[in-house]
Amino acid sequence: MQPAKHIDTAAPVRLMIVDDSAIVRGFTARIFEAEPGVEIVATASNGEMAVREIARKPCDVVILDIEMPVMDGLTALPKLLAAAPGVRVLMSSTLTQRNAEISLEALSLGAADYVPKPSTSQIGGNAEFKRVIAEKVKALGRRRSATPRPVVALDKPAQALRPGSQRKPHIIVIGSSTGGPQALLALIKALPRGVDAPIVIAQHMPRTFTTILAEHLGRASHRPGCEAADGEAILPGRVYLAPGGFHLELVRHGITLAAKLTLEPPENFCRPSVNPLFRSAARLFGDQTAAVMLTGMGSDGLDGARDIARAGGALVAQDEASSVVWGMPGAVANAGLCTAILPLPAIAAHVTGLFGGRP
Repeated sequence: MQPAKHIDTAAPVRLMIVDDSAIVRGFTARIFEAEPGVEIVATASNGEMAVREIARKPCDVVILDIEMPVMDGLTALPKLLAAAPGVRVLMSSTLTQRNAEISLEALSLGAADYVPKPSTSQIGGNAEFKRVIAEKVKALGRRRSATPRPVVALDKPAQALRPGSQRKPHIIVIGSSTGGPQALLALIKALPRGVDAPIVIAQHMPRTFTTILAEHLGRASHRPGCEAADGEAILPGRVYLAPGGFHLELVRHGITLAAKLTLEPPENFCRPSVNPLFRSAARLFGDQTAAVMLTGMGSDGLDGARDIARAGGALVAQDEASSVVWGMPGAVANAGLCTAILPLPAIAAHVTGLFGGRP
Protein backbone atom coordinates (compact mmCIF):
# COMPACT_ATOMS: atom_id res chain seq x y z
CA MET A 1 0.00 0.00 0.00
CA GLN A 2 1.39 3.37 -0.97
CA PRO A 3 1.94 5.94 1.82
CA ALA A 4 -0.07 9.15 1.61
CA LYS A 5 1.07 12.63 2.48
CA HIS A 6 0.24 13.89 5.95
CA ILE A 7 1.03 17.39 7.18
CA ASP A 8 2.59 17.69 10.60
CA THR A 9 2.18 21.25 11.86
CA ALA A 10 3.95 20.79 15.20
CA ALA A 11 7.21 22.44 14.11
CA PRO A 12 7.22 26.24 14.47
CA VAL A 13 7.36 28.39 11.36
CA ARG A 14 10.85 29.88 11.11
CA LEU A 15 10.69 33.57 10.15
CA MET A 16 13.13 36.22 8.94
CA ILE A 17 12.14 39.90 9.04
CA VAL A 18 13.87 42.23 6.54
CA ASP A 19 13.19 45.98 6.76
CA ASP A 20 15.45 49.01 6.85
CA SER A 21 13.28 50.65 9.53
CA ALA A 22 14.22 49.59 13.05
CA ILE A 23 10.75 50.72 14.16
CA VAL A 24 9.00 48.45 11.64
CA ARG A 25 11.34 45.52 12.40
CA GLY A 26 10.67 45.91 16.11
CA PHE A 27 6.91 46.23 15.63
CA THR A 28 6.78 43.16 13.38
CA ALA A 29 8.99 41.17 15.74
CA ARG A 30 6.70 41.96 18.67
CA ILE A 31 3.72 40.63 16.71
CA PHE A 32 5.39 37.26 16.26
CA GLU A 33 6.99 37.08 19.69
CA ALA A 34 3.42 36.94 20.98
CA GLU A 35 2.25 34.56 18.25
CA PRO A 36 2.41 30.82 19.05
CA GLY A 37 3.82 28.60 16.35
CA VAL A 38 6.27 31.14 14.91
CA GLU A 39 9.98 31.49 15.72
CA ILE A 40 11.96 34.55 14.58
CA VAL A 41 15.33 33.20 13.49
CA ALA A 42 16.85 36.39 12.03
CA THR A 43 16.30 40.05 11.21
CA ALA A 44 18.08 42.19 8.63
CA SER A 45 18.09 45.85 7.62
CA ASN A 46 18.73 45.34 3.89
CA GLY A 47 18.64 42.70 1.20
CA GLU A 48 22.36 42.04 1.16
CA MET A 49 22.33 41.24 4.87
CA ALA A 50 19.28 39.02 4.40
CA VAL A 51 21.03 36.94 1.72
CA ARG A 52 23.98 36.39 4.09
CA GLU A 53 21.69 35.52 7.01
CA ILE A 54 19.53 33.02 5.17
CA ALA A 55 22.59 30.96 4.29
CA ARG A 56 23.38 30.62 8.01
CA LYS A 57 19.89 30.51 9.49
CA PRO A 58 17.41 28.43 7.50
CA CYS A 59 13.87 29.78 7.54
CA ASP A 60 10.47 28.99 6.09
CA VAL A 61 9.17 32.52 5.49
CA VAL A 62 10.84 35.88 4.81
CA ILE A 63 8.98 39.17 5.23
CA LEU A 64 10.82 41.34 2.71
CA ASP A 65 10.54 45.12 2.49
CA ILE A 66 10.70 46.61 -1.00
CA GLU A 67 12.45 49.93 -0.42
CA MET A 68 15.81 49.50 1.36
CA PRO A 69 19.34 50.88 0.99
CA VAL A 70 22.33 48.75 -0.11
CA MET A 71 20.07 46.14 -1.74
CA ASP A 72 16.33 46.59 -2.22
CA GLY A 73 13.74 43.86 -1.91
CA LEU A 74 13.21 43.23 -5.62
CA THR A 75 16.96 42.75 -6.15
CA ALA A 76 17.25 40.52 -3.09
CA LEU A 77 14.26 38.32 -3.96
CA PRO A 78 15.87 36.03 -6.57
CA LYS A 79 19.04 35.80 -4.47
CA LEU A 80 17.03 34.65 -1.44
CA LEU A 81 15.12 32.11 -3.50
CA ALA A 82 18.38 30.77 -4.93
CA ALA A 83 20.07 30.61 -1.53
CA ALA A 84 17.10 28.85 0.12
CA PRO A 85 15.05 26.91 -2.46
CA GLY A 86 11.44 26.61 -1.40
CA VAL A 87 11.46 29.50 1.05
CA ARG A 88 8.25 31.55 0.93
CA VAL A 89 8.78 35.30 0.54
CA LEU A 90 6.11 37.75 1.67
CA MET A 91 6.70 41.17 0.13
CA SER A 92 5.95 44.17 2.36
CA SER A 93 5.31 47.65 1.02
CA THR A 94 3.45 50.88 1.58
CA LEU A 95 0.36 51.48 -0.57
CA THR A 96 1.68 53.45 -3.51
CA GLN A 97 1.19 52.86 -7.22
CA ARG A 98 4.93 52.35 -7.69
CA ASN A 99 5.09 49.77 -4.90
CA ALA A 100 2.00 48.00 -6.26
CA GLU A 101 3.78 47.63 -9.61
CA ILE A 102 6.93 46.35 -7.89
CA SER A 103 4.95 43.93 -5.71
CA LEU A 104 3.24 42.41 -8.75
CA GLU A 105 6.62 42.10 -10.48
CA ALA A 106 7.94 40.37 -7.34
CA LEU A 107 5.05 37.89 -7.47
CA SER A 108 5.94 37.08 -11.07
CA LEU A 109 9.55 36.48 -9.96
CA GLY A 110 8.61 33.97 -7.27
CA ALA A 111 7.36 35.86 -4.21
CA ALA A 112 4.49 33.96 -2.60
CA ASP A 113 2.39 36.93 -1.48
CA TYR A 114 2.48 40.54 -0.33
CA VAL A 115 1.21 42.56 2.61
CA PRO A 116 0.58 46.32 2.63
CA LYS A 117 2.28 47.62 5.74
CA PRO A 118 1.07 50.45 7.96
CA SER A 119 2.85 53.78 8.04
CA THR A 120 5.04 54.51 11.06
CA SER A 121 2.25 56.70 12.45
CA GLN A 122 -0.12 53.70 12.43
CA ILE A 123 2.30 51.28 14.06
CA GLY A 124 1.12 50.01 17.41
CA GLY A 125 -2.56 50.45 16.77
CA ASN A 126 -3.19 48.59 13.52
CA ALA A 127 -4.98 45.41 14.59
CA GLU A 128 -5.92 44.50 11.00
CA PHE A 129 -2.27 44.52 9.89
CA LYS A 130 -1.36 42.27 12.82
CA ARG A 131 -4.11 39.80 11.99
CA VAL A 132 -3.34 39.68 8.27
CA ILE A 133 0.42 39.32 8.55
CA ALA A 134 0.17 36.63 11.23
CA GLU A 135 -2.31 34.60 9.17
CA LYS A 136 -0.23 34.87 6.03
CA VAL A 137 3.05 33.90 7.68
CA LYS A 138 1.45 30.87 9.33
CA ALA A 139 -0.33 29.73 6.18
CA LEU A 140 2.79 30.06 4.03
CA GLY A 141 5.06 28.60 6.69
CA ARG A 142 2.95 25.53 7.37
CA ARG A 143 3.07 24.60 3.70
CA ARG A 144 6.84 25.11 3.57
CA SER A 145 7.78 23.42 6.86
CA ALA A 146 5.34 20.53 6.77
CA THR A 147 7.07 17.19 7.27
CA PRO A 148 5.48 14.18 5.57
CA ARG A 149 5.06 11.01 7.56
CA PRO A 150 3.77 7.67 6.36
CA VAL A 151 0.09 6.99 6.88
CA VAL A 152 -2.39 4.60 5.34
CA ALA A 153 -3.42 5.77 1.89
CA LEU A 154 -7.10 5.60 2.83
CA ASP A 155 -6.51 8.15 5.62
CA LYS A 156 -7.36 10.97 3.20
CA PRO A 157 -10.23 10.07 0.84
CA ALA A 158 -10.51 11.78 -2.50
CA GLN A 159 -12.89 14.73 -2.63
CA ALA A 160 -16.26 13.87 -4.14
CA LEU A 161 -17.26 15.58 -7.38
CA ARG A 162 -20.78 16.44 -8.45
CA PRO A 163 -22.07 16.29 -12.05
CA GLY A 164 -21.55 19.41 -14.13
CA SER A 165 -24.06 21.29 -16.23
CA GLN A 166 -24.27 20.43 -19.93
CA ARG A 167 -25.25 24.00 -20.85
CA LYS A 168 -22.86 26.59 -22.27
CA PRO A 169 -21.87 29.16 -19.59
CA HIS A 170 -22.90 32.79 -19.95
CA ILE A 171 -20.51 34.08 -17.25
CA ILE A 172 -17.14 33.13 -15.76
CA VAL A 173 -16.59 34.16 -12.14
CA ILE A 174 -13.27 33.63 -10.34
CA GLY A 175 -12.26 33.89 -6.69
CA SER A 176 -8.66 34.06 -5.46
CA SER A 177 -6.44 35.31 -2.65
CA THR A 178 -2.91 34.27 -1.57
CA GLY A 179 -1.00 33.34 -4.70
CA GLY A 180 -3.92 34.58 -6.78
CA PRO A 181 -2.26 37.20 -8.98
CA GLN A 182 0.16 34.66 -10.48
CA ALA A 183 -2.60 32.07 -10.88
CA LEU A 184 -5.00 34.58 -12.44
CA LEU A 185 -2.44 35.75 -14.96
CA ALA A 186 -1.63 32.16 -15.97
CA LEU A 187 -5.30 31.20 -16.29
CA ILE A 188 -6.46 34.32 -18.14
CA LYS A 189 -3.53 34.14 -20.55
CA ALA A 190 -4.36 30.51 -21.41
CA LEU A 191 -8.06 31.09 -22.16
CA PRO A 192 -8.59 31.36 -25.93
CA ARG A 193 -10.40 34.34 -27.38
CA GLY A 194 -13.23 32.02 -28.36
CA VAL A 195 -14.22 31.93 -24.70
CA ASP A 196 -16.15 35.17 -25.02
CA ALA A 197 -18.24 35.29 -21.85
CA PRO A 198 -17.53 38.12 -19.40
CA ILE A 199 -14.82 37.18 -16.87
CA VAL A 200 -15.45 38.71 -13.44
CA ILE A 201 -12.94 38.32 -10.61
CA ALA A 202 -12.82 38.89 -6.86
CA GLN A 203 -9.19 38.88 -5.66
CA HIS A 204 -8.32 39.86 -2.10
CA MET A 205 -6.23 43.01 -2.62
CA PRO A 206 -6.24 46.66 -1.55
CA ARG A 207 -7.41 49.34 -3.99
CA THR A 208 -4.10 50.54 -5.39
CA PHE A 209 -3.08 46.96 -6.14
CA THR A 210 -6.32 46.01 -7.89
CA THR A 211 -5.94 48.94 -10.28
CA ILE A 212 -2.54 47.67 -11.42
CA LEU A 213 -3.59 44.00 -11.46
CA ALA A 214 -6.58 44.77 -13.70
CA GLU A 215 -4.25 46.37 -16.25
CA HIS A 216 -1.91 43.34 -16.12
CA LEU A 217 -4.83 40.94 -16.61
CA GLY A 218 -6.02 42.88 -19.64
CA ARG A 219 -2.59 42.77 -21.24
CA ALA A 220 -2.07 39.07 -20.45
CA SER A 221 -5.47 38.04 -21.84
CA HIS A 222 -5.47 40.33 -24.91
CA ARG A 223 -8.92 41.39 -23.73
CA PRO A 224 -10.01 44.76 -22.35
CA GLY A 225 -9.39 44.59 -18.60
CA CYS A 226 -10.37 47.04 -15.88
CA GLU A 227 -11.57 47.49 -12.33
CA ALA A 228 -15.35 47.26 -12.36
CA ALA A 229 -17.18 50.56 -11.84
CA ASP A 230 -20.55 50.84 -10.15
CA GLY A 231 -23.33 50.62 -12.75
CA GLU A 232 -20.92 49.75 -15.58
CA ALA A 233 -22.21 47.33 -18.22
CA ILE A 234 -20.54 43.91 -18.01
CA LEU A 235 -19.79 42.94 -21.61
CA PRO A 236 -18.70 39.68 -23.29
CA GLY A 237 -15.02 39.24 -24.02
CA ARG A 238 -13.86 41.55 -21.21
CA VAL A 239 -12.18 41.06 -17.83
CA TYR A 240 -13.50 42.86 -14.74
CA LEU A 241 -11.82 42.93 -11.33
CA ALA A 242 -13.49 43.92 -8.06
CA PRO A 243 -11.79 47.10 -6.80
CA GLY A 244 -10.13 46.83 -3.41
CA GLY A 245 -12.39 47.93 -0.59
CA PHE A 246 -15.66 47.11 -2.41
CA HIS A 247 -17.80 44.02 -2.83
CA LEU A 248 -18.74 43.33 -6.45
CA GLU A 249 -22.11 41.87 -7.42
CA LEU A 250 -23.72 41.22 -10.79
CA VAL A 251 -27.15 42.77 -11.39
CA ARG A 252 -29.52 43.36 -14.31
CA HIS A 253 -30.82 46.71 -15.45
CA GLY A 254 -33.46 45.63 -17.94
CA ILE A 255 -31.59 43.40 -20.39
CA THR A 256 -28.19 44.87 -19.47
CA LEU A 257 -25.82 43.00 -17.15
CA ALA A 258 -24.07 45.48 -14.84
CA ALA A 259 -21.67 45.74 -11.93
CA LYS A 260 -22.86 46.77 -8.49
CA LEU A 261 -20.25 47.91 -5.96
CA THR A 262 -21.19 47.97 -2.30
CA LEU A 263 -19.67 48.87 1.04
CA GLU A 264 -21.54 46.14 2.89
CA PRO A 265 -19.55 44.73 5.85
CA PRO A 266 -16.58 42.49 5.03
CA GLU A 267 -17.25 38.78 4.76
CA ASN A 268 -14.58 36.51 6.22
CA PHE A 269 -12.64 39.74 6.96
CA CYS A 270 -12.58 40.44 3.19
CA ARG A 271 -13.89 43.26 1.01
CA PRO A 272 -13.99 42.37 -1.80
CA SER A 273 -15.26 38.96 -0.78
CA VAL A 274 -15.81 36.16 -3.27
CA ASN A 275 -19.21 35.36 -1.75
CA PRO A 276 -21.23 38.31 -3.13
CA LEU A 277 -19.87 37.74 -6.64
CA PHE A 278 -20.59 34.00 -6.62
CA ARG A 279 -24.03 34.43 -5.06
CA SER A 280 -25.10 37.01 -7.64
CA ALA A 281 -23.80 34.89 -10.54
CA ALA A 282 -25.79 31.88 -9.30
CA ARG A 283 -28.91 34.02 -8.93
CA LEU A 284 -28.70 35.49 -12.44
CA PHE A 285 -27.23 32.64 -14.48
CA GLY A 286 -28.04 29.42 -12.60
CA ASP A 287 -26.60 26.38 -14.35
CA GLN A 288 -25.01 28.61 -17.00
CA THR A 289 -22.45 29.83 -14.45
CA ALA A 290 -18.82 28.74 -14.69
CA ALA A 291 -16.94 29.43 -11.45
CA VAL A 292 -13.27 28.90 -10.64
CA MET A 293 -11.78 28.94 -7.14
CA LEU A 294 -8.06 29.57 -7.21
CA THR A 295 -5.39 29.47 -4.52
CA GLY A 296 -6.14 31.42 -1.36
CA MET A 297 -6.04 31.44 2.40
CA GLY A 298 -9.14 30.81 4.49
CA SER A 299 -12.59 29.79 3.24
CA ASP A 300 -13.99 32.93 1.63
CA GLY A 301 -16.28 32.02 -1.26
CA LEU A 302 -17.58 28.80 0.30
CA ASP A 303 -21.07 30.19 0.90
CA GLY A 304 -21.31 31.60 -2.62
CA ALA A 305 -20.02 28.30 -4.03
CA ARG A 306 -22.89 26.51 -2.29
CA ASP A 307 -25.31 28.76 -4.20
CA ILE A 308 -23.59 27.92 -7.48
CA ALA A 309 -23.76 24.20 -6.70
CA ARG A 310 -27.47 24.41 -5.79
CA ALA A 311 -28.12 26.24 -9.08
CA GLY A 312 -26.31 23.50 -11.04
CA GLY A 313 -23.43 25.66 -12.26
CA ALA A 314 -19.90 24.39 -12.91
CA LEU A 315 -17.32 24.94 -10.15
CA VAL A 316 -13.64 24.18 -10.73
CA ALA A 317 -11.13 24.27 -7.85
CA GLN A 318 -7.37 24.53 -8.18
CA ASP A 319 -5.77 21.42 -6.72
CA GLU A 320 -3.65 21.36 -3.59
CA ALA A 321 -0.32 20.63 -5.27
CA SER A 322 -0.44 23.70 -7.52
CA SER A 323 -1.91 26.09 -4.93
CA VAL A 324 0.27 28.42 -2.87
CA VAL A 325 -2.27 27.91 -0.06
CA TRP A 326 -5.08 25.36 -0.38
CA GLY A 327 -7.54 27.18 1.84
CA MET A 328 -10.29 28.58 -0.40
CA PRO A 329 -10.13 25.87 -3.08
CA GLY A 330 -9.74 23.21 -0.40
CA ALA A 331 -12.85 24.43 1.39
CA VAL A 332 -15.09 24.05 -1.68
CA ALA A 333 -13.42 20.76 -2.67
CA ASN A 334 -13.85 19.22 0.77
CA ALA A 335 -17.49 20.36 0.85
CA GLY A 336 -18.18 18.29 -2.29
CA LEU A 337 -19.24 21.34 -4.33
CA CYS A 338 -16.83 20.97 -7.26
CA THR A 339 -17.43 19.60 -10.71
CA ALA A 340 -13.64 19.37 -11.19
CA ILE A 341 -10.46 19.73 -9.11
CA LEU A 342 -7.48 20.39 -11.36
CA PRO A 343 -3.88 21.62 -11.40
CA LEU A 344 -3.62 25.23 -12.51
CA PRO A 345 -2.24 24.47 -16.01
CA ALA A 346 -5.28 22.27 -16.77
CA ILE A 347 -8.02 24.69 -15.70
CA ALA A 348 -8.11 26.84 -18.85
CA ALA A 349 -8.62 23.83 -21.13
CA HIS A 350 -11.37 22.52 -18.86
CA VAL A 351 -13.18 25.87 -18.81
CA THR A 352 -12.82 26.13 -22.58
CA GLY A 353 -14.44 22.72 -22.89
CA LEU A 354 -17.50 23.94 -21.00
CA PHE A 355 -18.21 26.32 -23.87
CA GLY A 356 -18.87 23.39 -26.17
CA GLY A 357 -22.10 22.66 -24.27
CA ARG A 358 -25.58 23.20 -25.58
CA PRO A 359 -26.96 26.80 -25.55
